[in-house]
Amino acid sequence: MKRLLNCVSVVALACLAVESAARAVGYSPKEWIRPYKREPLQDIVTWDEETLFVNGERIFLYSGEVHPYRLPVPDLHLDIFQKIKALGYNGVSFYVDWALLEGTPGVYRAEGVFDLNPFFDAASKAGIYLIARPGPYINAEASGGGFPGWLQRINGILRTRAPDYLNATDNYMASLGKTLAAAQITNGGPIILVQPENEYTGATSNVQPFPDPVYMGYVEDQLRNAGIVVPLISNDASPSGHNAPGQPAAVDIYGHDGYPLGFDCANPTTWPDGKLPTNWRSLHLQQSPSTPYSIVEFQGGSFDPWGGPGFGKCLVLVNYEFERVFYKNLYSFGVTIFNIYMTYGGTNWGNLGHPGGYTSYDYAAPIAEGRQVDREKYSEQKLQANFFKVSPAYLTAARGNASNTAWTTSTDLTVTPAFGTNGTSTKFYFVRHAQYNSLASTSYKLKIPTSAFGNITVPQMNDTSLTLNGRDSKIHVSDYDIGGATLVYSTAEVFTWHKYADKTVLIVYGGPEETHELTLAVTGLEMIEGEARSTTTRGYTLLNWKTDGTRKVAKVGVESNFIYVYMLDRNSAYNYWSIDQAPHDSSNPVILKAGYLMRTSKASGSTLALTGDLNATTPIEILGGASNITTLTFNGQDFDFKTSKEGVVSATIDFPKPKFSVPKLDELDWKYIDSLPEIQSSYDDSAWTPADLEKTYNSLRPLTTPISLYASDYGYHTGTLLFRGSFTATGAEKTLYLSTQGGSAFGSSAFLNSQFLGSWRGYDAAMNGNSTFTLPNLTAGKTYTLTVVIDNMGLDEDWTIGTETMKNPRGILDYALDGHAQADVAWKLTGNLGGEEYKDISRGPLNEGGMFVERQGLHLPGALSASAPANWQSSAGPVADGLTGPGIGFFAAEFDLSLPSGYDIPLSFTFSNTTTNSTGSSVPAYRAQLFVNGWQFGKYVNNVGPQTVFPVPEGILNYRGTNYVGLTLWGLDDGPTKVGGLELTVDGMVWSGYGEIRVVEGQMYEEREGAY
Repeated sequence: MKRLLNCVSVVALACLAVESAARAVGYSPKEWIRPYKREPLQDIVTWDEETLFVNGERIFLYSGEVHPYRLPVPDLHLDIFQKIKALGYNGVSFYVDWALLEGTPGVYRAEGVFDLNPFFDAASKAGIYLIARPGPYINAEASGGGFPGWLQRINGILRTRAPDYLNATDNYMASLGKTLAAAQITNGGPIILVQPENEYTGATSNVQPFPDPVYMGYVEDQLRNAGIVVPLISNDASPSGHNAPGQPAAVDIYGHDGYPLGFDCANPTTWPDGKLPTNWRSLHLQQSPSTPYSIVEFQGGSFDPWGGPGFGKCLVLVNYEFERVFYKNLYSFGVTIFNIYMTYGGTNWGNLGHPGGYTSYDYAAPIAEGRQVDREKYSEQKLQANFFKVSPAYLTAARGNASNTAWTTSTDLTVTPAFGTNGTSTKFYFVRHAQYNSLASTSYKLKIPTSAFGNITVPQMNDTSLTLNGRDSKIHVSDYDIGGATLVYSTAEVFTWHKYADKTVLIVYGGPEETHELTLAVTGLEMIEGEARSTTTRGYTLLNWKTDGTRKVAKVGVESNFIYVYMLDRNSAYNYWSIDQAPHDSSNPVILKAGYLMRTSKASGSTLALTGDLNATTPIEILGGASNITTLTFNGQDFDFKTSKEGVVSATIDFPKPKFSVPKLDELDWKYIDSLPEIQSSYDDSAWTPADLEKTYNSLRPLTTPISLYASDYGYHTGTLLFRGSFTATGAEKTLYLSTQGGSAFGSSAFLNSQFLGSWRGYDAAMNGNSTFTLPNLTAGKTYTLTVVIDNMGLDEDWTIGTETMKNPRGILDYALDGHAQADVAWKLTGNLGGEEYKDISRGPLNEGGMFVERQGLHLPGALSASAPANWQSSAGPVADGLTGPGIGFFAAEFDLSLPSGYDIPLSFTFSNTTTNSTGSSVPAYRAQLFVNGWQFGKYVNNVGPQTVFPVPEGILNYRGTNYVGLTLWGLDDGPTKVGGLELTVDGMVWSGYGEIRVVEGQMYEEREGAY
């Protein structure tokens, strides 16, 4: 324990600033918690060097990263939590995106889809503990790393003790901190840990000192003063020991990140040498031996950039093999706080993503962007996490040293042992290839000590051996307690077990075509299913079998104390579930074989009620937890069942496949409106913002123009930006040079009056572009207007402190008009209507850009019936009609859905990715924005890619009502532009026991005062 800087220290003024901000957002003097000296503030969440304790119980906090702001349907939060709980996890970590909550400086808004309380309520209902990560900086592949765009006007270095930066964070941290404090476990909520800052690890040489205890102390004090009393945990971006206990401004629990395989999805089968961490345990013991070994972000997938290979390749890179090798390596170190980033990624809707990534944030996570759980990596995680739920000896086991000679008969393998302490003799053996990326299949035997037989070599049947296939790892156990009986050893991995009143159920598994062996300290054997070689002697029963795809079931023991051993191949084990009957209570789980997803189970009297999702007619078997039932329900419906003499309940759950259809988008009654009227001679730009700042507020890049043309200087931080520059011609002008910047893969177009000059078409690696356009003959003395449209792809992150990359401006960096001084051009600009005084509170500050239809609100539901100022024209749509020439058009239509209740039917809008047309000519470059009921749920760039499929969840789509779809189409090349194809596609269908998903309320269209 160590002492925080307090209000009589060098940060006295900072503390006063935080106190002032806290009072400003509603704290009374009685609520105000002054900086403290790090005495324990509560006794519900505690820790020692091994684990966390919650209410006095040791736990392995097994957590998955989920960002509520990337799924803006509050009714779906519980869906994600139940799917994570079904994995065997008990935790979720979440970031909060400051940019979405304080788009207007000094005005904190957390309502509607930005209200965190439904997220907290859903976590509590599912039985999930939360790690809150409020920042203020989060990275997270979010625009600005979560920083609001107005921070570009902060002169001080971001993420440092600079007073203007610290003051800028006060309102957000005090306001959000109060919300988090109310949801702590001490107040009956699910939050048990809070992380200040994020990856506070690297800085440039101009940031001194680093790490800065004054800055970190300030951030920690902001949280404590807001009422946070649970432990603070860090996530160092590497195991570097920053802010570990014993250092100035230390957190309570030190943790770090790890992305060892990187993000090279273009080479998904390549595991480079030297990428498996081997020294993290020893670093932990050096850096923070008094706290649990904590990895607060570990690679669960990969981001994918504009122009990347797509998340399908990332799924190959970070797949189930990665989980087996890399995660089991971490278990060998004794990790007991473990968070996997991401477990559900979601969507970068409404321009919230950074420019390094596109709309999808699927992340190749175990749960897909459309919330499907049919990825093998989901099932693999279920096997691993459930093992630790039933293996308490792991939590305090003494970790041994890795060796390739001590524990197996093969020097090609490395084994790390962990032996139980505190009265348990359970032992764990974490086995991997010495060359971690080996593709070889290696035969071996395991050399282990046992309390029953002393030192033995297993398998004991002499003509058999074990096999470790390439890119696989195993956890073998010995002297493993199963409810008072001893599993002397098992080479097959344990999925789960439970001792019920009438029997014990044990499920073990192995990879395909492997030989495995286990011995129980119990006599009496009956094979219920399949065949296994066996011996029974001197009070022990040995089973030896091959995982050939057929299930083996053995009944071992005597009356009223039978142990049922289910021996499975791994693929079959994926269909088994262990579902708790109450939040945070695994004392009486229901263990069953089922299908696609099991959500909840509840035995009440003689009724067992199950809920889950099925994608086919499915036989189920309830192996434990269903004694003496007379009624079985699944998703609220009664099903007939049989009970075997062994007490196994079996039933067949029919999949009632409904009939439905979705509309064909090319058959809709489309309407069209020009969305670039700004190039017309009649256009009035008098309401635009004059570009009149002779000095930029941006401290990163000095001006190379007489006045600032940086959009954030004027309060425009998101989406499309427009600039209009007027000048009087001399008649001698020949060229126009433009240097524009919009972030990776951005595009821009330039017009002289209504004449198209050309575009910067953009490519994945280009964050800025330089173009020289040839001008037509101009008339001397005549006034001309340049119109420049720039696609802002989001603001850069600020990962390395001191680089100030978040301040990379968006707009026009430089220009040169032939024969003119720069000052001859008078500029105006615009972005989203109102800028920082954004109009659509329901969808937040980033959803709208500066296109005409967005400023007018014509992308919002109800716009098609508006009489003015729309001037809608009938159209055959963006595919059949498209644009007749370069520019921007908006296509809109309504359609009805009538999808059956009780089913989860993920839908996507899918673009045809064509590079040539029917004549073999290249397709013009274009950009499209997809609006669904007013929510921007897709940015498609046909010449960059890779995304063509844009999932939109129920709740944004009205599954039983009318929907409004809008598409902005921006043609960047001369000549006509058409979308190659656009369909509403069905991505799957399951009968679901989840429940109702309400349509999210968002602002409807109304004529906007001051729109231009």
